[in-house]
Amino acid sequence: MEKDILLAFRDVSMHYDQGAGRATRILEKADLELRAATSMALVGPSGSGKSTLLHLAAGILTPTAGRIFLAGREISNLSENQRTVLRRDSLGLVFQFFHLLPHLSVAENIALPAWVAGVSMNRVDERLTHLLERVGLADRRDDAVGKLSGGEMQRIAICRALLLKPRVVLADEPTGSLDEKTGGAIMDLLLELVADEGGSLLYVTHDKDLAARAAGIWRLHQGRVVKEARP
Repeated sequence: MEKDILLAFRDVSMHYDQGAGRATRILEKADLELRAATSMALVGPSGSGKSTLLHLAAGILTPTAGRIFLAGREISNLSENQRTVLRRDSLGLVFQFFHLLPHLSVAENIALPAWVAGVSMNRVDERLTHLLERVGLADRRDDAVGKLSGGEMQRIAICRALLLKPRVVLADEPTGSLDEKTGGAIMDLLLELVADEGGSLLYVTHDKDLAARAAGIWRLHQGRVVKEARP
């Protein structure tokens, strides 16, 4: 596989067994390639499998059939421990709901991936400070997250996802709980930060305007990933 392909699906199918010989087919022989230093938006109707695709890409779910590669490694060949290490070293995750701990400070929430990875605060402090400056929240470092607005919380969630310099960032409706103006600003910020870091971004959105901000658009159609032509 080419070195600049950071995420790849090869004939990936995902079926959910409904019993009595029935199955819901979410993905059917889906193929995609996410290359280094690019951004792709994933669109499609509700229930089409967009979140499932991201969970497969992160190694959280295992496909019914097919092969998935992340950062050059085939996920299905890895143990759960190895998948955890791969996610830690290569992947950043941003969700619609921020998954922050309100009783911890801004800095403590951002540092959580480092603590989980066994990395000391001293080693990431400079990086953490840099990210807070980039998102305009350097003066909120010691504030409890519970005091922040929704837009500020998502900025913190983005900092957390980027703390360990992931090669790939997956974002599931990262602006879905925000108003249109705030959501647009957050999406621009996420795209800018990932690009500046030399990473790649795959994000799910229902918003056509937000999808258009990416370098390309994939649409989930009948279980397959179809690249949309740009005007």
